[in-house]
Parts: sequence; C-alpha cells; structure tokens
Amino acid sequence: MDKVKIPFNKPYLTGKEMHYMYQAVYSGKISGNGMFTHKCQEFFERKYCFKKALLTTSCTDALEMCAILADIQPGDEVIIPSYTFVSTALAFVRQGAKIIFADSNTQNPNIDASQIEELITNRTKVIVPVHYAGIACDMDLIMSLAQKYNLLVIEDAAQGIDSYYKGKALGSIGQMAAFSFHETKNINAGEGGMLAINDERFISRAEIIWEKGTNRAEFFRGEVNKYGWVDIGSSFLPSEIIAAYLYAQLENLDSIQTKRKNIWEKYYKGLSSWVNSTVRLPYIPDYATNNGHMFYMVCSNLEQRASLIEHLKNNNIHAVFHYLSLHKSPYYHMKYNGKELINSDIYTDCLIRLPLYYELSEEESDRIINTIKAFSL
Repeated sequence: MDKVKIPFNKPYLTGKEMHYMYQAVYSGKISGNGMFTHKCQEFFERKYCFKKALLTTSCTDALEMCAILADIQPGDEVIIPSYTFVSTALAFVRQGAKIIFADSNTQNPNIDASQIEELITNRTKVIVPVHYAGIACDMDLIMSLAQKYNLLVIEDAAQGIDSYYKGKALGSIGQMAAFSFHETKNINAGEGGMLAINDERFISRAEIIWEKGTNRAEFFRGEVNKYGWVDIGSSFLPSEIIAAYLYAQLENLDSIQTKRKNIWEKYYKGLSSWVNSTVRLPYIPDYATNNGHMFYMVCSNLEQRASLIEHLKNNNIHAVFHYLSLHKSPYYHMKYNGKELINSDIYTDCLIRLPLYYELSEEESDRIINTIKAFSL
C-alpha cells in the first residue's frame, strides 16, 4: 500500500497571495471596498460581462443578498433542486420562503428543467438553477419559463466559475447569480464569494444592502454629500486582505483552469475503459462547457459506493460523497409534501467525488486511476 496520502483537496497558492496581502495591509486600507476589491470586481465584469460584481464573504452571503433583492416575503415559493448545498435553500428560508424542491436529471445532478413548470404556482417568485460541477443547466428552457410566468432566475454558480452555456458565462444569464471562492473551488480565497447582477434594476439597492443598509458607496463616489441608513442590509463585503488573496488567484485563472481540465480529461479517458453499466462517468450536454471543477462517478447503489470509498481509503486516497437530498434533511423533511425525488436520492446514495486539485501530479492521478481499476465491480 502506498504510504503517501492523496487528499481530496489542496488549496493552490500562486505565490503572489502574500505579496498582495502585504500590499493591502500596508496601504492603510484593509477594510472592504478598497483597491483589491475593485480590481477583482472589474476583472469579473470585464471577463464575464456581468453588469455589476460585488465581492462577498461567502457564496451564502451572495445568495442572502439575492433573496433580499428579490423581495422574498413569507409564503413566497422558490424552486430549487433538492440535490444541492444547504445555502441554496437557507438564503430564501431566512426570508420566509417556502422551498419547492425539484428533482435532478437522470443524466447529471442538475435540476430537471422539464419538471419545473408543473411546480410553478401563483406564489412562485424565483427559480434557482444550480450549475452542479460547473456544468450548465438548461438555461434556455429555464429562462423561457421565467419569462412566461414573470419569475426571477438566480443562478447558483458556486461551482461555475469560467464555465459557459452556449457561449454565455454562467452567472451572466439570470437576473442575479452567486459564486463561491471557498478553498475547494477552482479560484479560492479560503472563504469568499461574489454576487453578480445582470439586471440594472437591482444594482443600486445591492450596493446599499452590501454596505449594511447605507448609501456609503454613493458617498465615496461623490454622488451624495453624506451617507446614512437607508435600507436593510448587512456587512456582506470582505476585507481587502481576502480580496488581495483572491486577486492573485485571478491573475492565474487561465493556467489554473488548463491544469484542472487536463486532470479531469485524464480521469475520464483513464476510467472510460473500466466503467460498465453499474458505474457512470460525468455527462456534459452539448450546450455546456467543462470548467474542471469536479470529477465524479455515479455508482449503482449505496453499498457499492461505500465499498469503493473504503477501497480508496485503504490505499491512502481520500474520495468523498457529496450532498444529502435537502427534502429529506432533518430540518425540512416534515415541511416537504411533494413527490418522491428519485434522481436526487440516487445521487445522494451513489455519487462519489475523486481528488482534483492543481498540484495533483501525473503519478498521483495514475495511482488513483489504477487503484479504481483494481476495484471489482
């Protein structure tokens, strides 16, 4: 057995993080909305055509801002996939929303857009597609439903940085979107996130909510002669130290993406000859791109997945499962009165994620592939 353990994740350092953080600290401006915050936000607006980008302390915070901006009121309904991280639901629950859970596709864990229309009622206010593993949902269908029923679309693009739907950047299609820069993401700041706004109606209020409910941003731009408390909000913006760390990552986005996608492709090619009808590899629709965020496999049942994880663990390789269906969670299962979500439960029981990070070596990826191939299906 190999003694060197291969972790599931290892945050990548470009080498400039500490240099920029040093600059931020000694600039005399280390609270939020300073030079590095502006650099990061301008990078995203320029590269991905967001009308406004606001850094946040987490993707959860960005989603909470979306819920406030969408004016969610008690009893409003929000449609999300059950197979997602708790923040997708929590941000709207905190505003009093009723969560309407949708099932995943049979082909991948993204929301089954063909089932959304039957879930829409006169209380529906928002659809939240989650771009799982950075693979785009069927956004044409989702946006057409939103237009038909006058709904907002808020993209949960936590895993979707630098991925596209029919040539459009994920996060640039709905009225708003939320991104994550958690240490497990392609581009990381330890903790961190971003709100992307594509509908100009929400920009002015977003800046106020972002700055604790004050019009401080307008004041510093010289648009008002003083600032005060004008709306609800919170302290959603990160410090300049976090923004400085993030900017070092953004400068290396292309090389990070190239390396991660190469590892993803190696997994796919190396395991294609091993899988059979009992194990599935990731499926990417023609309309979507792959950003190399995650490589997963779908086993045939819970027992097979548990055995494979144990097999890898015994060979010092750390593989993990992912989400538990939210409609069956201890918090929400008594509130859920919808139909069985078969595909969501399949991914809950059967999906396994392999190590994927920038510094994963050729030798290590070969070892992972060969160890999996030695597992008896």
